[in-house]
Amino acid sequence: MVLPNQLTVLRIILTPVFLFLFLSGEPALIQISLGVFIIAALTDWYDGWLARKFNYITEWGKFWDPMADKILTSAAFIGFVIIGLLEWWMVSLIVARDLIITLLRLYAENRGKNFVTSYYAKWKTLLQMIFLYYLIIVYTAINTQSIYSGNEIIFSILWDETFIYITMLIITVITVHSGYTYLYSNKKLIADLFSETNKVV
Repeated sequence: MVLPNQLTVLRIILTPVFLFLFLSGEPALIQISLGVFIIAALTDWYDGWLARKFNYITEWGKFWDPMADKILTSAAFIGFVIIGLLEWWMVSLIVARDLIITLLRLYAENRGKNFVTSYYAKWKTLLQMIFLYYLIIVYTAINTQSIYSGNEIIFSILWDETFIYITMLIITVITVHSGYTYLYSNKKLIADLFSETNKVV
């Protein structure tokens, strides 16, 4: 197995480790969870760079690399639902949208067709990641007494539930809308794809 694929496997393995540490309730473990999340996220960048630079592109990697990304971000969102910060319905929409689009794109590529990925969808992913980093970093800081003590007012602003709710709502709307525009812009390709599938069946 080439190195980029090994890094993808590592990212998948680190996801439940991150979630376990994050939900532990222990300040030291929560701090470690931040490091685990950062390492897992960095493997995404590094395995992509390696694959492009050295042409380490495999069918296995084409499938699992984007899936590993969605598994990691979905786990982080779900973690914040479990601790009661984010609304379940918002996270459900985000996870469902990303999973459906990812599986559809992978199925199309498996049949020799390529979907057009817009900058809108890339910005959506960037916004999700920035928001997740923000939540994880602030949550870790709040659970680190040496940082939180004396800065309670600042963190009450950073951790304001209304602010987080509105931000999450905006990201949810953008995510769902980007999924709709993705499907709409590729509607002919999707129709052809499933038309061919029905013919085979």
